[in-house]
Amino acid sequence: MKTAVVTDSTAYIPKEMRERLHIHMMPLNVIFSNEAHREEVDIAADEFYEEVKKHDKLPTTSQPPIGLFVEKFEELQKEYDDVISIHLSSGISGTYQGAVSAGEMVEGIKVHAFDSEISCMVQGFYVIEAAKMALDGQGAGEIMARLEEMKPSVRAYFMVDDLSHLQRGGRLSSAQALIGSLLQVKPVLHFVDKVIVPFEKIRTRKKAMKRIADSLGDDAASGEKYKAVIIHAKRESEAKDWKTELEARFPNVEFDISYFGPVIGTHLGEGSMGMGWYKI
Repeated sequence: MKTAVVTDSTAYIPKEMRERLHIHMMPLNVIFSNEAHREEVDIAADEFYEEVKKHDKLPTTSQPPIGLFVEKFEELQKEYDDVISIHLSSGISGTYQGAVSAGEMVEGIKVHAFDSEISCMVQGFYVIEAAKMALDGQGAGEIMARLEEMKPSVRAYFMVDDLSHLQRGGRLSSAQALIGSLLQVKPVLHFVDKVIVPFEKIRTRKKAMKRIADSLGDDAASGEKYKAVIIHAKRESEAKDWKTELEARFPNVEFDISYFGPVIGTHLGEGSMGMGWYKI
């Protein structure tokens, strides 16, 4: 029984890794002035942040059409018996539901949709685990059980650097953004019940990043092995410095670096930083 692994572009798994692990990717779109760009296909993260500066309005985003999921599943049906389809939180996008609906339309292959309840490379943790298991010949049932086993230890926190970005996207009033900017407030966000909600409002970028690191410390204090990823919005040098600092502080945690791509970057803005982790 062969199992395929599908995810969407918001996992931000590098192309080389997707190819090596046989991961199939469905792109979401960012739309500038009615022109749609498939993230990770037509537009890369760095290009996106430069493009944002050229427009007065933020782009909008859209999920993959159900028809594209149907096409992908029908293509996979020729070679595979099952599909594990892992997607960003159903609380912030209809992509997961699109995979569920498409799976019901395709015969000859069983689609197992998995709601990661999160996004970015933290979602990617599930995808990579599933892909490795599939390549090892493990079945869909075993893979889905492992993904559910991972969920309780998965954490992710994000710091928004530019409040005007949230304000432009309609998530803050102009007054809130102005006051917050004057006070240098850096909101730390996290996922609760599949949606992004405030965790804490913290003064200064440095303190916000320390608060995120301390949250990792609360879990890592157990001494168990963890895998973590630092996620940045066009702040690669800062992410590398933070990684070096955290590796010295947490020897039982394996760190990597990823990024906020166009779709998630639309909502968080350039300069945002985040970190996610799970118990290995």
